[in-house]
Amino acid sequence: MVSLSSYADEIGPTTLIIVGFLLFVFPEPATSALGAGLMLFGAAYWFWEWNRP
Repeated sequence: MVSLSSYADEIGPTTLIIVGFLLFVFPEPATSALGAGLMLFGAAYWFWEWNRP
């Protein structure tokens, strides 16, 4: 059985992607740019954490 602590590394990147998406859909150019940046950073962070011990 997999414990919840094994998913702790995915919480940070996933949160960045979700917050970035919410800022991206907010209809203001500054928040959309910030949201796109957060989504890209979250995706890069997620791939960096992938298969890392």
